[in-house]
This record gives sequence, structure tokens and C-alpha cells, in this order.
Amino acid sequence: MPPPKDVVKIAIQMVGAIPQLIDLQQTKPLASVLKDVCDAWSLPNAEHYALQYTDGRQTYITESNRGEIKNGSILRLTTSPDQEAERLYSGIQSNNSDVKTDSLKKLASLSQDVTFAQEFINRNGLKKIFCIVEEGNDTGEMLAHTLKAFMELMEHDFVSWETLSAAFIKKIVSYVNMNAVDASVQQLSLSILENMVPTSRVLFELVKKEVTLDRLLTHLQVTNAQLQLKAMALLIALLLAATDAERQEMMDYLREKNIRQFIHKNIIHSSEPLADEMAHYLYVLQSVSLNLCERRMRTSMDPYSQEQRELLQSLRQTAFESESEAPTSNFSTERRRSLCAKEFRKLGFVNNSNPAEDLRRAPPGLLALDNMVYFSRHTPNAYSRFVLENSSREDKHECPFARSSIQLTLILCEILHVGEPCSETAQAFYPMFFGQDHFFEELFCICIQLVNKTWKEMRATQEDFDKVLQVVREQITRTLSLKPTSLELFKTRVNALNYSEILKLRQTERLHQEETLAVPVLELRERLKPELLELIRQQRLLHLCEGTLFRKISSRRRQDKLWYCRLSPNHKVLHYGDVEEGVNSPPIESLPEKIPVADMKMLLVGKECLHTKEKSSGKQNKDVLELAFSIVYDMEEYCLNFIAPTRYEFCLWTDGLNVLLGKEMTSERTQTDLDVLLSMELKLRLLDLENISIPDTPPPIPKPPSNLNFCYDFSHAEQ
Repeated sequence: MPPPKDVVKIAIQMVGAIPQLIDLQQTKPLASVLKDVCDAWSLPNAEHYALQYTDGRQTYITESNRGEIKNGSILRLTTSPDQEAERLYSGIQSNNSDVKTDSLKKLASLSQDVTFAQEFINRNGLKKIFCIVEEGNDTGEMLAHTLKAFMELMEHDFVSWETLSAAFIKKIVSYVNMNAVDASVQQLSLSILENMVPTSRVLFELVKKEVTLDRLLTHLQVTNAQLQLKAMALLIALLLAATDAERQEMMDYLREKNIRQFIHKNIIHSSEPLADEMAHYLYVLQSVSLNLCERRMRTSMDPYSQEQRELLQSLRQTAFESESEAPTSNFSTERRRSLCAKEFRKLGFVNNSNPAEDLRRAPPGLLALDNMVYFSRHTPNAYSRFVLENSSREDKHECPFARSSIQLTLILCEILHVGEPCSETAQAFYPMFFGQDHFFEELFCICIQLVNKTWKEMRATQEDFDKVLQVVREQITRTLSLKPTSLELFKTRVNALNYSEILKLRQTERLHQEETLAVPVLELRERLKPELLELIRQQRLLHLCEGTLFRKISSRRRQDKLWYCRLSPNHKVLHYGDVEEGVNSPPIESLPEKIPVADMKMLLVGKECLHTKEKSSGKQNKDVLELAFSIVYDMEEYCLNFIAPTRYEFCLWTDGLNVLLGKEMTSERTQTDLDVLLSMELKLRLLDLENISIPDTPPPIPKPPSNLNFCYDFSHAEQ
């Protein structure tokens, strides 16, 4: 007979004593349980003791979290949080250096527990930590433990960052700005400032003023990868908290200091592999930089703006005034207007009498005008060749420069996600972005010449405009998917992917599709599906057995804390637990928490998950919703919440968990993998039928013969 639901079988240890095996009644007050445990070991003052997990984060057991105790858990009888907080509160004030260091080290470890943190903060412990930092007498290891303890205590959000004293902040800033400081102290100081920046405008302005961009760039140039990472984290936090004007000013300064070239050479192409966290920060830096184009992209042209009209006229003058022999100032107003309209028509404006009307659509707005002007000024020969070459063609075959530029700008904005908020988890950035200062404009210059090249290859007319731009979009996206490391490489590859190559790729894809739609082939597909789906199921379970590193994400900032989850080799238990940075594949024995697969009841994804509702923060949270899933277990009372690092991991984990629950795999990755496997299997099966058309219906079976006299009778031959 199974034990009652409210009874858990556990072991309790104590140093120097024989462990106790007890049946913990969850309905019994924790104080009474502790009294019984202490009485068994003849310990007085049961109120001075508490139960604590022996592994993982060694969390204290309280009335609020006791429901998480599982059968087979091993607990430790230890000093209660209030007694421990009192002891460490005294220890960190000791005059004995060794006692003080040990107390601070223990404090940094225990402060991860919310119960202990509350007790220590209630004793005004943070004030003592402030004093230790402000006095500045401690250095090295002792100071590192102090800052680590402070970080862990602040992580629980019991105290606002805005309550920090000016002297404390000044001291933290000094550790960042000084050269002769231990690297671990500088890392922690940078992390503290990173946490401060998003909490209030006052703290943002203070950090921005005290920690200069030059200082952050110095930290970025060190060989210590962790220090480099924390410096990048603070830089990103400052950029995200800044106003549009401040962000523009900061990015301009960083451009002057050639930060992109430094990142391209020393971080992206360094000998060490790029950490996931750094990849995310590079993605955010790219996104923030590209989003500086958003204001111009969403601003329509004002026909009454003198500056904008001059930019528009400069396009016409650069292209045509050099070839005009007679100065236009000698012409009448009517003649001059007529000549300008003719030239704007040659430039490819739809509304040649008032070209500003073409730029009223936003997006792409004024960004299209900026791109055209940049192209005309920085590559004048290519610009003149484009315009003059098309103005001399027959009307129906000319490629309209202005119209193409406006549409191309819009396409580039969509491909590069200009104006979209930064994802909290994405790591996808283009390495070539960091190899060029005016990336968007330079990319436009390459792609507008690609438009002209593709137009000629397609022998297009005005009616084919949308078709040409669709091909150009495909050329750009296919080339970007190869992640070229420089714009020169992008230019080479995108030009090699000409219209005939696009047609070949499309034809190959179409033939493959047609080939797989024949009735006999469809029947074969259906027969192969169960076997291949089973192969996918096995792959998903194997991936769960290998395990994945997940991040803990809060609404305030991207967390550094990691946890790992993996399935046991016999597919019966999920093991999980917190791990340190740099641990890639911890052994299953080091993961303290367990969930039996038999206790799993259902899988929740996206908006169904409770942890996404708790952390909801508007449009920034959209990407988290797409990566969130939860396992409901143990009579549907508890949830284990996940936020996958990538969409790929989300698909594999949700598929694997559905397999464990005996349900169908529903992710888009399942269909993709099934299509790939079916395609490979069909090609192998149909290899002998190459260049032979497969009929839709099987050939008819001939009628049986009228008699079977043609059969040879072997019995007569034997006689």
C-alpha cells in the first residue's frame, strides 16, 4: 500500500551522530518536527535549529517550501537562520582577520537562501557591509567575499538599489576605475553597477558620469574573459537605459574609438570560443546600433523642410549637372521646372513633378533618402553609372533607382529587424556588422547595385518590379544565412548568387516537391513515417539524457545563475540542480533534485506557464513566451519551470517531454526533421528509378490464361 500523500520518507543527518530515518508528516508543524528530531539526539533548545538540504544550494526548510521535500530526500540538522545570521553579523565585525574572512565567505554562501537573507537584513546587516566597503580597509579575498555577499542579499529584492549611499557607490566605482585591483573585485563591482543602472534614472546618470566609456573600453581589452564579459554587460545596461539622444551620443563616441573593429578582431575572432552571454551582448549591441535608424525610418519627408529638399536636389545635381552644358540659371522658371521633372523621372521617382511625395511613406521614410544620398556621395561613380545607364535604356526596361532604393531600404529594415525591441535571450548577430562603421549604408550600397544587376539578368520591365525585388530579398537572406564575416565576402557571395542560380535552386526545390507528390511516393511516405517518427522520438530522448544548461531570467535583468536538467539513462527520472558558470555537462550524481517521470502529469508551453505571467513585462517579454515551458507533476500541485536558451532546444525538450508523457510530438522541429529524413529515405529508395517517370496508377495486371496446359508435368519425366 503506498504511503499517504502527506507523509514523506526522509533521512536527517547531523555531524557526529547516527542519521535518523523518519516519516515526515507534512501536516505537522515544522517546530514540532524539529522538537522530535532534537529530542532523538538529546539536543536542548530545538528553536535554535533548522533543517537544510545537504546538496544543491542547501536551502533552509520553512513552512512555505516544505511541500517541495520529496521521498528519499536527505536533510541536515543545522543552526537556525536567525542564530546563523546573528553569529555571522558578529563575525564580520571581528578584529581577527581570519574570523572576519571566514564569516564573510560563509555569508556570501548562505545569502543565496531567502530565509537567511531576510534574517540578516532584519539585523541591519547590509549597513555593516556598507561600512566594510566604505571604510576601504579590506582588499583582495575579504573584499571579494563582501561584495559577493552584498550581491546575493540584493538579489532577493528586499531592499531597493536606490537606498545605496553615495559613499558606497563611490567606492564601488573606484574599484572599477582603479588599475591595481584584484580582478574578482572588479568583476563583482561591474556586476553591482550593472544591476544599479536599470533601477532608476538617478543611478543611471551617476554611473554614466563616474564610469567613463573609455574606462569600460579599457576593461574590454583585457585578456580575462570574465572581466571582459562584465564590462560588456555594464556597457549594454547603460545603452539600454539611455534616452535616444544619449544612446546616439554614446554610439557616436564608441564609433570614434573603433569599438566595432576591436570587437571584430579581438572578441569575435579570438582564439577562445565565444561564450553564450557574450554572444547575447553582441546581439544587443548590434540591435541597439541598428535601431538608431528607427527615427529616420519612421519619419516622412517634409516637403517644406529646406534641409530635406537640398538632399533631394543633391541627388539630381550629382547625376545630371555635370553633363548639362548650359547652366540652368539662364533658363526660365517654367523651363527649369520642366528640366528638373525630367531628371527626377530619370532618377526613378514615380511622382517626378514632386518627388518628395515618394518619400512620404514611412517606413522607410527619410532613411531611404539618407541611403540614396550616402550612395551618391561615397560611391559617385557607381551612382552615376546606375542612373545614366538606365536613363539611356528603352523606357520599359529601365530600372528605377529611386523606387528601387525606397523598396530596398524597407526590405533591409525588415531583414535586420530595425525598430524591433531587443530579445532577452537571442544570440544571433552578424559578424560582418562589427567589421564596418556605416554598416547599414554600406550594405545598401552593395544591395542597390545588386538590384540593377538582377534587373538586367531578368530583362525586367516596370511590370516586373515586385518580382525583381522579391528575388533580391531572396539573394540577401540566403547570403546572410551563411554568416559572412565581412561585407566584402557578403558582396562576393551575393553577386555569385545570380538570377540563374536562384532559378536553379527554386527548380531543384520544386522538382523535389513534385517528385514527392506522386501517388505511389505518397503511399511510400506514409509507410515510412512510423519508423522515422520512432527514430525522432529516440533522438529526442537521447538529447534529454545528455541534458541542457538553462538560465534563470528575472524581470529586472538577465541572470548569471544557471541550472542543468537531464533525463536518467533508463528514462525514469529527471535530474536537475544549480551549476556554476563554465560547467558544460555535470554528472547526473551532482544534480540533487529529482522528478520521477511517473509523477509528471502534463506539459505547459508559452502563455499557459505561470512563470511567464509573473514575469510579464510587455513587448520585451515576447521572446521569453516563445521559449517558456513547464512540467506539472505530483498530483498537479507543483511545476518545474524552464526558459529554453534557443528555439531549437525548446522544440527538442517539449518533444522529448511529450514522448515521456505518451503524447504526440507537436513542435515545428518534428515536422522539419521528419521531412528531411523522409526526403533522404525516399531518395535512397528511388535511386534505381532515376529519370524514369513514375505512373500515378500501377500498371494493370493481365488476365489469367484460358488454360494451364503449358505447364510441364515433371511426374512423367521421372517415370
